[in-house]
Amino acid sequence: MNDRQMSNCVQDEFTFLNMSENPQVARFCWQCLQLDAAPEYPDGEVLCLDDVQEEIYKRLFAKDVAFPLPPRYGLKVLKELTKRIESSIVDWEEHGISDNLMTTMSDLLSVPLPSEVVAAQQKCHVTYHLSLLQEPDDAAVVLLESRSIISGSGTTGLRTWEAALHMGQYLCANQALVKGKRLLELGTGTGYVAILCAKYLGSRHVIASDGSEDVVNNLPDNLFINGLQGSHRVSVSELRWGHALLGTEEEEWNGGRKVDVVLGADITYDVSVIPALVATLQNLVAISPGVVILIAATERNRATFNSFLEVCQKRGFRVHYEIFPVPPRPEQRGPFYNDSTPIHICQLTAV
Repeated sequence: MNDRQMSNCVQDEFTFLNMSENPQVARFCWQCLQLDAAPEYPDGEVLCLDDVQEEIYKRLFAKDVAFPLPPRYGLKVLKELTKRIESSIVDWEEHGISDNLMTTMSDLLSVPLPSEVVAAQQKCHVTYHLSLLQEPDDAAVVLLESRSIISGSGTTGLRTWEAALHMGQYLCANQALVKGKRLLELGTGTGYVAILCAKYLGSRHVIASDGSEDVVNNLPDNLFINGLQGSHRVSVSELRWGHALLGTEEEEWNGGRKVDVVLGADITYDVSVIPALVATLQNLVAISPGVVILIAATERNRATFNSFLEVCQKRGFRVHYEIFPVPPRPEQRGPFYNDSTPIHICQLTAV
């Protein structure tokens, strides 16, 4: 896809993703567009319908789909889909398998596909449906991600982690926290939260910051995909925790402009970086008194999370838990993420 085609896709505002006709079909398609490892297929009595099959083809496999599925993932989905359709058909004179779906599967089978290892390292488009936004009902953030857990340079910032998705849902449900505000996101990674706030939640300005040069260099691509290239609403910055917040081209950090809200998702996973993180939070409070600090922390290890709480307490922060549990998987409408591990939304207040 060239730049002009990509720009046209952005201008369409994701209208090609409007799948409100059938809840099961919509859910399945959104999961596939998010490259979910185990998408939930519609029931057999739904899948056997000709118009449903054509809808799935149109949304996921047609040649004019703006952000097509990676070939290996698409073939896996197609094989399971056609198998389920076949088993659901009772009367082959009344129903059948879509010629478009079968042709697509034949095309995918005829070309060499990358190995699982290679496919995991390749960047691909991942679409996250923003189900808590009423307008537009097809709102989504599309990101170019590496689905491998850790890139060759050792950073974890080239894919979107679950705490960012949960933080995004929390902000969608509490938009007044960021609407019209100046935000700083620490450890932005793919830029999911920053893009959400800048594109859909009405933030005045968002600084998407990260300590990894590789991550920062990749952010402009995701801003472009979401129509935010050159936007006054968002900027990109390299920010290393524990280092003094100094100006570069400008005399003062951020040109002396205060921030209203600091956001961080899944940035407390490593005990060794927590002191530097909290030191940076202290610096930000000194620069912007009264700043609101919101952290989304996945509790993979209770000891690590407790370490974060202890350092916060020692450095003069009070931690308040926001009541916003991870919704059970069957209730999720997008984005989709693990419901078995707690994710805490914490507000830090300097005391």
